[in-house]
Parts: sequence; C-alpha cells; structure tokens
Amino acid sequence: MGNPKGEERRRRVLLLCGDYMEDYEAMVPFQALQAFGVAVDAVSPGKKAGDICATAITIQVETTDEANSESRGHNFTLNATFDEIEFEEYDGLVIPGGRSPEHLAMNASVVELVRKFSDSRKPIAAICHGQLVLAAAAAVKGRKCTAVSTMKPGLVAAGAHWVEPDTLSVCVADDNLITGVTYYGNPEFIGLFLKALGGKICASERRVLIIIGNYAEDYEVTVPYQTLKVLGCHVDVVCPKKKAGDTCPTAIRDLEGGQTYSEIRGHNFVLTADFESIDASSYDALVLPGGKAPEFLALKEDVIVLVKKFMEARKPVASICHGLEILVAAGVLQGKKCTGYPGIKARVVSSGGTFVEADPIDRCVTDGNLVTAAAWHGQPELISQLMTLLDIRVSF
Repeated sequence: MGNPKGEERRRRVLLLCGDYMEDYEAMVPFQALQAFGVAVDAVSPGKKAGDICATAITIQVETTDEANSESRGHNFTLNATFDEIEFEEYDGLVIPGGRSPEHLAMNASVVELVRKFSDSRKPIAAICHGQLVLAAAAAVKGRKCTAVSTMKPGLVAAGAHWVEPDTLSVCVADDNLITGVTYYGNPEFIGLFLKALGGKICASERRVLIIIGNYAEDYEVTVPYQTLKVLGCHVDVVCPKKKAGDTCPTAIRDLEGGQTYSEIRGHNFVLTADFESIDASSYDALVLPGGKAPEFLALKEDVIVLVKKFMEARKPVASICHGLEILVAAGVLQGKKCTGYPGIKARVVSSGGTFVEADPIDRCVTDGNLVTAAAWHGQPELISQLMTLLDIRVSF
C-alpha cells in the first residue's frame, strides 16, 4: 500500500528470537524501537504470534574473557509468525544473543533470511552470541565486527575482521552491520541501528532520575534506563542508603495464568549515583519502576520528599505497575487519572485518584505531567509519552 501524500512511511524491523535468548538483548530493542515509532515484529522459527520464547538472565562478569552465569528470565510473547513474514516488508533485522543463536544458526530458513538482509545491505544488528547467525549466513566475511570474546575464533574463521572489545559495552558499525558485545552496550547498539534506519534524535540533553530498590521489576528499570540513554538523556538510577557502583537485585514478574503474577530473581542492576547527593531541581523528569521495591520505598520519607518536589514543580513523572504505591504514599494522586497493577486500585481510589482499569495490560494513561503504565507491557507508550513531555523527538 502506498503512503498518503506527505506522510513518512513507518520503519519496520524484524527481531529474530529463540528460546533462551538473553532477556535484555531482546526486550530492550523491542520496546525501545517501538517507543521511537518503529514497528517491530518478533518471530521465531516453528512458532506463531502469541507463542512464548523463554529468555535467559545472563549475569555478566567484569571482564570479557570469563564465563558468566545464567538463569531463567521472562516469557517473551511473539507478535508475528515466522512462516508468514515477507522479507521485502522489513527495513532492518535485530538478532539478540544468549543461547538461542546456536540453534538459529542451524536453521536453513533463518540462514537464508539473514543472507537476504545481508545481500540487500539492509541494517543488521547482532549482539553477544547473535553473530553466530551472521557467520552461518556468510554475512561477516570481510566485515569489522565484535562480540563476546568466545565468539572470536568462529568469526575469524568466517572471514570477519575481529575488533577486540576492552569492555562489555563495545559496539562496532561497519556500513549496514552493527555488532555489540553484551547488553551493557544496548544504548549505543540501538542508537547505531536507529541511525542506520535513517532515524534522527531531536532534543537537547535531558536529565532523568530513576528511583529503585531491591527487587524492582527487571524490565521496568532497564528498559526506561537504556532507552532514555539512546535518546541522549543523562539518566541517574539511585536507591536509598546505596551509592554509585552498588547493585540492586531485580525481580522478574510475569503473568502466567495464575491468580497473580509469578516472581523470580533477575539481573543485578548497577546504580549510577549516590542517593544522598540527589538534588531534584537538577532533573527534568522522574521514573518510578514497579516490582517489590515500591512498597518499601513508600515508607522512606526522603523518597516521598523527592517525589513531592517533582509533582509540585509539574515535572514529568512516569510510574510503572506498582510504582503507584510511592505516589499514593506521597499523597499526590488527588484528582489524577492513572493506571497500574489492578491490585493497587483500592489504594489509588482511597487516596483520591481515578484508577483506569489495566485492561489491556499494556494500557498507558497520561494526565498532565503524570504518565502511568499498567505493567512493563505498556512501556513503549509510556516512554513515547515521556518523550513528548520532555520535547524529545525521533524523525526519519
């Protein structure tokens, strides 16, 4: 179908998934690109739209040449069917890492698809172990690329010009090919891919504060953090009684058909600033992730004071899922429309807020300076709304 006169054609990207792909290396590009207005189809061979791919939580060590640990991550819901995709409809391809690339590289249909992207010079972004699929498709021959250090022998054998990574966040761009070492480099990795798609970020630097605690929801911390960094924002993530360099364990929450969500341990998130040094006046926006942390953060007077300062100054405040518990405790929801996890409804109503039902679960509500999402599923819209409030735009 042609484009209406004067209307820019929406970019469309394919995310190549498989069981036990790395959690952040799949979800952060998936939701970040959607927040920027890019349509993303997540597919996996042998699976259909609505099917699940299990993800893996990879706890990376500080150096690039040591083994890492792995545990079960979120359930990633595919939104398209592999057997129905048409190569010509897509402008780019993203291949997450984890363990799935080993098996994807053995699938003839996958290899042929990747070869088409390579031959057409459409942007391809592969991270961590995703480069295994590129090697199988002969897409790295004569090209500069990087990856986790264990990929070096195979990539060199496939004819790649290996770029030795000195940190876990290194990324390399060679024409249409973008490669990264691990999810620590997601902001640059996604930024390079966005540029290859023709995207341009229009914004002056914004400063955003994210307040978390132990067992904040995994996606609800890292997706906003890394997506805002793609946009050039300075983002500080803090926790009461902790300093820059300290870690907070995250929690993985999923809706799996039970009466409530399941919860398991996630990544270790490294804080970027000292909580005690935070000055609310130096930030343009505040983000409150959900998870288990908010019920404890809501009891901390210094957190409540910070939240009130943002709301009184009418600076953008974004809350996800159980993040509303902090806003309830701060007494700032009077007359405000908001959404969150359904179990918080009674507390929101009793504090004077109007609760918008979390159906569908990706619902997002904006009321003045306040943006709320029912759960991490609604983060693309939440971040998009936050971008509007901060006057940040992505154009193509």
